Amino acid sequence: MSASPSDTPPDTPDSSRALGRLQAFLKQIVYGGNDGIVTTFAIVAGFSGAAIDGAEKIGALAVLVFGLANLMADGVSMGLGEFLSTRSKRDLYDARRRSELSDLLARPEDGRREIAEMLEGRGLSAEDAGVAAGRLVRCPDLAVDLRLAYGTGLADMRTARPAAEGLITFLAFVSFGVIPLVPYFLLDPTRTATFGLSIFATLGALSALGFLRWRATEDSPVAAISETVGVGAICALVAYGTGALVGG
Repeated sequence: MSASPSDTPPDTPDSSRALGRLQAFLKQIVYGGNDGIVTTFAIVAGFSGAAIDGAEKIGALAVLVFGLANLMADGVSMGLGEFLSTRSKRDLYDARRRSELSDLLARPEDGRREIAEMLEGRGLSAEDAGVAAGRLVRCPDLAVDLRLAYGTGLADMRTARPAAEGLITFLAFVSFGVIPLVPYFLLDPTRTATFGLSIFATLGALSALGFLRWRATEDSPVAAISETVGVGAICALVAYGTGALVGG
């Protein structure tokens, strides 16, 4: 027996508007992936910049040891940080929502007046805002959601998944961040060849991340990829320059 529209849970999103997995976790993928690439390549570029007179002064082993250690430590830190941040924002939203709901149920007329003022400020006429507010207070959950969204700017965090978002951040960080190190696993560590290939690997990783961003946002592919690559290139130049300055 099929469910009628009235049987559909109010918090269930319309399937036609539901975000895909890439879109749902886009922030974590881009944030973790970009930081992983830049952080790891900063190690490679910093060591290469310091080894102006030859890679053997420092050696590829140091690049791998420091790069992998930094990759795992920062990846775990970022994943746990995303978990704690998302959980804290969700707890804050839940607490504020309970408070707003309790206040609205206790003083519905004050709530109606505040909603009317809010709607009028969003462009409705005073008459339409009053009528709409009077009907909205009959559905306290919806009225509270509107007050939170337009009155406080708090994003709805009820569907947030702290553990999943933290895990995606960690996996994106490690998956993309290991790419600049791949040439040091495969090749004889001469600075010119290996570091050059690491640059190409890094540009490829940044381009792939920009491609994922474009696929999720359907924005301009040139803008999505060039912005992602541009940010990474600036960080890499700073790291190389710092290594050259200190090491030289």
